[in-house]
Amino acid sequence: MRGVFLDDHSVSRGDLDLEALRSTLPEWAFRGTTATSEVAAAIRDADIVISNKVLLDSQALTAATRLKLVCIAATGTNNVDLVTADRLGITVCNVQAYATTSVVEHVFMVMLALSHRLQNHTRAVHQGDWQTASNFSLLDHPFNELNGKTLGIIGYGELGKAVARTAEAFGLRILVSQRPGGPDKPGRCTLEQLLQKADIISLHCPLTDATRNLIGRAELAKMRNSALLINTARGGIVNEADLADALRAGDIAGAALDVLTEEPPRHGNPLLDPAIPNLIVTPHVAWAGINSRQTLVNELTANIQAFLAGTPRNVVHA
Repeated sequence: MRGVFLDDHSVSRGDLDLEALRSTLPEWAFRGTTATSEVAAAIRDADIVISNKVLLDSQALTAATRLKLVCIAATGTNNVDLVTADRLGITVCNVQAYATTSVVEHVFMVMLALSHRLQNHTRAVHQGDWQTASNFSLLDHPFNELNGKTLGIIGYGELGKAVARTAEAFGLRILVSQRPGGPDKPGRCTLEQLLQKADIISLHCPLTDATRNLIGRAELAKMRNSALLINTARGGIVNEADLADALRAGDIAGAALDVLTEEPPRHGNPLLDPAIPNLIVTPHVAWAGINSRQTLVNELTANIQAFLAGTPRNVVHA
C-alpha cells in the first residue's frame, strides 16, 4: 500500500517524531506542499492520503481509483469533498481535540495583550516615552483588568468550552451564543444579545454557510465601543474590510485574528494595514504548539492503524 502526505510542511518542519506514522505503510511520499494543479497526479496511485489544507475535490478523488482512506490533518473538513468521498466509498477521518491547550493559551495571550494594551506600553518604551517620564510608572495608556468582564463565546464545542473553563480563573462572566443556523439550546443567548453585552467576543465556530460573514458591519455596530474581538476559528467568519473600518473608527476597542480568508494572504488583506489601531494579526499559529502538532501526528497514525485493522475511527460523513 502507498500513502501520500500532501502538505507535511504544514505540520512539521523537522521538529516532530514521524517514525510511527512512516511505519504504518510500506511506502510513503511526504510532499512539503502540493499545488492544486498537482493534486490529481500526486494521489492517482495512493491508497491513503493525508491532507491538512490541500483541496481534495470531486475530480481529484474520482481519478484516484485506488484511494481508500483520506486522513485530514485537522478537525475542519471543508477541504475535502465529502459527498464525492461517500459516493466512492472512500473513508474520511479527521483529528479532534489535539490543539486545545495551544489554542486556549493563544486566546488568552492576545486577550491579555489587548486588554492590558501591551503594544502601546512596549511601543512607549521603544520610542523613549518612559525614559523621559516624570514618574516611575508611565500611565499614558490606561487599561482594565479582565476580572468582572463578560466573555461572549460563539461556538461551544471542544475549544469554546475549554476557553470558558480557563476564563473562570480570570473572573470572567460567560455568555454563550446560540449556534448560528442551529436549534436553540437552553442557557444560551441570541447572537444579538451577546454582541450587545459582551466585553470580549471569542469565535470558535466552523466556517459554514450560516457563519460566513457572521461578524460584519451590522454586528460590529452592535458591539460596545470598549469591546474586543478574537478570531482563532476560520477566516471568512469575520468580514475583514468591515472590521478594519470599525477599528479605524473606534467602533470597537481592539481585535486579534489568527486566521484570514486567504492564507497565506498573497493578494493582500484589509487587516494587514499597519496603521490600523489595536489590532493583532498572527499567521494561523494558535493551534501550532509543538506538543499539539505531535499529538496531531500521533492521532493521524492511530487513524491509519485503526483503518487498517478494520475499525476506523474519527470517521466523518457529508
